[in-house]
Amino acid sequence: MSVLLSELNVGDKATIVAINLEEIPLKLIEMGCLPGNTVELLQIAPLGDPYYFNINDSHVAIRKETADEVVVEIENQLI
Repeated sequence: MSVLLSELNVGDKATIVAINLEEIPLKLIEMGCLPGNTVELLQIAPLGDPYYFNINDSHVAIRKETADEVVVEIENQLI
């Protein structure tokens, strides 16, 4: 099922399907935020922003506005 990166739940693993190159900072692309790479949501800040991800073995914090620009395909979903 394809969803936005910001719609993942803690523990979900997914594969990046598409990104909006005009809205994604170059630094995130350099760190592996590219289609085909895996991503796992590790934690969400107490106020709901930012999100803390493991993307292609790099740990990054991403704001919700940026996470809304990444489409992923969920691999597994915790209940």
